[in-house]
Amino acid sequence: MSERSSIFDMIGPVMIGPSSSHTAGVARIGRVAHHLFGGQPAQVVITFYNSFSRTYEGHGSDRAILAGLLDMKPDDERLKKAPEHALAAGMGYSFRAVFNASDLHPNSIRIQMEGAGRQMNVLGVSRGGGLISIVNMDGFSCNFSAQVPTLIVTAEDIHGSAAFISSVIAYENCNIATMTVNRSGKNDVARLVLELDSAVRPLTITYLRSLTWVKEVIYLEGLSE
Repeated sequence: MSERSSIFDMIGPVMIGPSSSHTAGVARIGRVAHHLFGGQPAQVVITFYNSFSRTYEGHGSDRAILAGLLDMKPDDERLKKAPEHALAAGMGYSFRAVFNASDLHPNSIRIQMEGAGRQMNVLGVSRGGGLISIVNMDGFSCNFSAQVPTLIVTAEDIHGSAAFISSVIAYENCNIATMTVNRSGKNDVARLVLELDSAVRPLTITYLRSLTWVKEVIYLEGLSE
């Protein structure tokens, strides 16, 4: 998938912290994880890989990821005291470091979230200049930034399911910019990630959730900050 960027991304994001990749990008990964989870998790384990594992404290990545998980934007002044805000909000957290994960991007972060009877595992990459990608969710490969409206559908891997979901979106007169499909096994479960050119009506999301073969629908409006 091609990267989307603007002149503002090239110049650098408005942010709190010394580094766009280690601070702004990290905060954005945390914020996307917050919205994927549907809110603030009760407990989170954050693993920094490769170059991040050596610098996350000195560059403020630990504070940035907590701020994002609390739905703070990269330029939020509260980022500087994100650990205190996390504890005040009742979000428990711990950090881990893995120094040599050769199969992962140098700036990778894994976020394992728990709360409200559910769990979620998100792997994100900070690509520089504040740009990010979510590359794995609960073992399903993906590649999206959440900067545009994004629809994530987990469904039974039945014949024609991807085509049907695409037709529902097309009926909305909404273009699909990118679509990735990842399967856990033939005739098992599939996950579709659709990046869209415009928003989807709540009625359409409700309809997709009502389908008996659809297990979960996550919709992100577009987190441009």
